[in-house]
Amino acid sequence: MQSIIRVTLFAIYAFIPYSCGFNLVPPSAVTSSIKYNTYMSLSMMSNDGYQSSLIDDTDLLSDDIATSTRRNFFTSIVSSAVMISSLPTSVNAEDKRSTIDATITDKIFIEFKGLSAPSEPNDRIVIGLFGNDASQPVSILKQVVTPQGYKSKCKPLDTTRTFEKEQLEANKVYNNCIEKEDTVGVNYEYSTVWRVVQDERLDIGAVSGKFIAREPPNFEDKQSGLKHDEKGVVSVRRGNESGYGFTIFPGGNAQTLDDENVVVGRVIEGMDVVDKLNSIPVVKNALAGNKKKTAPSRACRYGGNELFCNEQKPLKKVTLDKTGIL
Repeated sequence: MQSIIRVTLFAIYAFIPYSCGFNLVPPSAVTSSIKYNTYMSLSMMSNDGYQSSLIDDTDLLSDDIATSTRRNFFTSIVSSAVMISSLPTSVNAEDKRSTIDATITDKIFIEFKGLSAPSEPNDRIVIGLFGNDASQPVSILKQVVTPQGYKSKCKPLDTTRTFEKEQLEANKVYNNCIEKEDTVGVNYEYSTVWRVVQDERLDIGAVSGKFIAREPPNFEDKQSGLKHDEKGVVSVRRGNESGYGFTIFPGGNAQTLDDENVVVGRVIEGMDVVDKLNSIPVVKNALAGNKKKTAPSRACRYGGNELFCNEQKPLKKVTLDKTGIL
């Protein structure tokens, strides 16, 4: 619809001035053009052929007027294009989608242990998932929150260990994984709140233990156009760089998340819990050079010893105690 409107306006602004004879070029420019063309014509003539090559003033003026008219026509086109491009894009604003209006197809819940005092009940949130907009990521999350989990293949056996003891341990982990590959899926049992960047991101669901030998999912992006436009928007990182975890947007700076993540839902109950997660104390200045990674690497999730692995990590352990589908 917007394209049709712009083309119509373009035609009006471009052709009406031309058909009505409006002159968008100053008269002085036309006069200068006539003088210049006359001078060039005379300068190219030889003395012998002067009389025979002399151009009639009337014809010269007629040609220059035609040239000026064509120049005016193309100038009007350019001017019209500039005018139309500067028109307000109200159609774009109306077409912009909001996560508030996105259809919720499924609901899951997460209960956090360690966020409040031990004597208090677990903190619970309910997430509404956008199955129509992010069908593949939503399907994976729905499986991960169940006891049956998400069936994922075991990682290839690493046979490059330097020490024999380490290699034997790696072999044991791989063999155990292969035995249960078709029967046990990855779930959030014993997973944790991985990282908290205040007013930017809450990274949740770092799997550990028996699931570290599984291949991470590859989250697909259907280009739904949904952004982190509201506090509580839930997303996963595009591709397979962030394992099985998801991110809650606590409000604030969303640029990095919009660039890297796929929106999959939003928190519909327990926004006070989101506020608690956003304000918990974290490790600071552990990263040499004060550089900040945009997202945790899988190496960090699975026991990496690099300094940046502890940056923004909660000082107290917060686990996902119970999860499921509503």
